[in-house]
Amino acid sequence: MNNTASVLVLLFLAVTFIMSTHEKLFHWTDTMAWMKPHFENTILKNYVPFATGILVLFEIVSSILCLVGIVELYFYDVRLFGFYGAVYSCITLLFMLFGQRLAKDFDGARTIAIYFVIAVLGVFWMS
Repeated sequence: MNNTASVLVLLFLAVTFIMSTHEKLFHWTDTMAWMKPHFENTILKNYVPFATGILVLFEIVSSILCLVGIVELYFYDVRLFGFYGAVYSCITLLFMLFGQRLAKDFDGARTIAIYFVIAVLGVFWMS
C-alpha cells in the first residue's frame, strides 16, 4: 500500500473531529458553560450556541469525508473524498482558529495551528 501516510492523516482528522463532535453534542451543557464565558468579549457572545452548531456540522462533514476517503483510497486508490475531507478539515480548523483569535486565546490558537499543518499535509498528499 503506497497510501499509508495519507490514510493515517485522514484517520487522524476523522478521529479528531469525531471526538470533538461527540464532546460538544453529548456534553452540550458543559461545552456551553466553557464557551460562553470564553467568547463573552467577542462579536460571537450572543451567537455561541449557533456558532457551535455550525462548527459541529463542519466537523461531521469533515469526518465523513475523511472516512469515505480512507475507504476510497484503500479499495480504489482514488483520492477525491480524501481530498475534500482534508480541505473541509482545513476550513473547520480555520473556523476554530478564528474563534480562538477573537477570544485572544493564543495558546488555543497555537494548538489549532498544529492540527492545521497536518490537515494541509493531507490536502497536499490528496492533490
